[in-house]
Amino acid sequence: MNDFLRQIPLLSGLDDYALERLVAMSQEIQLKPGDFLIREGELGDSMYIIVEGKLQVRKKTGDSEVVLAERGKGEVIGEMSVLDQAPRLASVIALTDTRALQIDQETFMALLDWSPSAARAVLRTFAQRIRSTQATLQQREKMASLGTLSAGIAHELNNPAAAVKRGASQLLEDLRRLEQLTIQLDGLDVSPAQREALKNLRAQIDDNASSARTLDAITRSDLESEIQDWLDEHHIAEPWEVAPRLVALGFTREKLQEWDSVFDDTTLPLVIEWAAARGSGISLLAEIADSAARISDIVKAIKEYSYLDQAPLQEIDIHTGLENTLTILRNKWKQGITINRNYARGLPKIEAYASELNQVWTNIIDNAIDAMNGEGELTLCTYPEPDNLCVEICDNGPGIPKDVMPHLFDAFFTTKPVGQGTGLGLHISYNIIVLKHHGRITVESKPGYTCFKIALPFTQSKK
Repeated sequence: MNDFLRQIPLLSGLDDYALERLVAMSQEIQLKPGDFLIREGELGDSMYIIVEGKLQVRKKTGDSEVVLAERGKGEVIGEMSVLDQAPRLASVIALTDTRALQIDQETFMALLDWSPSAARAVLRTFAQRIRSTQATLQQREKMASLGTLSAGIAHELNNPAAAVKRGASQLLEDLRRLEQLTIQLDGLDVSPAQREALKNLRAQIDDNASSARTLDAITRSDLESEIQDWLDEHHIAEPWEVAPRLVALGFTREKLQEWDSVFDDTTLPLVIEWAAARGSGISLLAEIADSAARISDIVKAIKEYSYLDQAPLQEIDIHTGLENTLTILRNKWKQGITINRNYARGLPKIEAYASELNQVWTNIIDNAIDAMNGEGELTLCTYPEPDNLCVEICDNGPGIPKDVMPHLFDAFFTTKPVGQGTGLGLHISYNIIVLKHHGRITVESKPGYTCFKIALPFTQSKK
């Protein structure tokens, strides 16, 4: 066993006596395939040296697990959590029959006292594991964020796309019916006064359909009931369908009385049906146009959000990035969150890595929405400093606990349950703002108020 242990870099500097003491103070454990050696989230109280077998390191993220690494014979595992006395960052599961040497925290700390080379080996291993784990999880975090954004965007695109499809189908029916009614109207022997009334009616329908009134549900229902009763009295077919269309066009019972005084009992039903069909067709065209414009706006926002086909460092309008981020995340905030914009619109453009800044806005805004549980106020402010452009993203959620604040930007630190967060979103945001853009990011928080304050230099060329 001593010869085997001496080949491990962590133990290579120990003399025979120290090595024998280490073996005597350690405990050998055995695992079957599928057994846990370490569970994520548990407090680290031991490290392990793999004597035989193969193990896999896994970390929960969302509803799945990420495989970080595989460890085999002669490798050391679990020393990171023992060293900083922190919860385990990942789980370790046996893939084969495994034997391992368990070294408890007290023995491990004694080992560092016995051998300076062991301390240096631990630090090297610690740094390598941090870099490897962080790189793997950062990529996973980006992919998970991309998946979340994609789902939200798909939902946002689906609504106007469904409206276009529904509107086009209904418009086809209305156009066919309108054509039939127009032919019937043209075949009637109407007086000059009635023909002039039809001409005026057509103009009024076109005007009303392009500027439809917005009514509350109760008022709309009352008007529809009045008109439906009037239509019933005049034996108009399917009054329950015609009444809502006439109300949408702004017609009232009094207006229908005017038509009744101009057209006879034979002509009036035809005129009313024709008016409802024409108005519905025009309204549907407007709805289709609005939905298509909404799709176009979302696609434009996605392109600008990612800054496709543009240089990484460029001059940008900070407000464009904030607004595009709100558009991308609209599915999460549109139901119960009010957006307040306090923008200094005259601010100059800044030099920045635009797509990475958008990642910062996404992380912070998304966290704020989650903190408010979908209900509250989100306030975005921009203002200048002598050398910086400042952005504040504030919410009226429950606030950040005082014991969390010092660790907010630490890698892998998260307040979410195991599996629901990697603790990298704000760490990545810090690196983007402070290390890449030479700016600063600070947080103020109390119950009912949390505000992230970001300062970005106007130019990066001299940095």
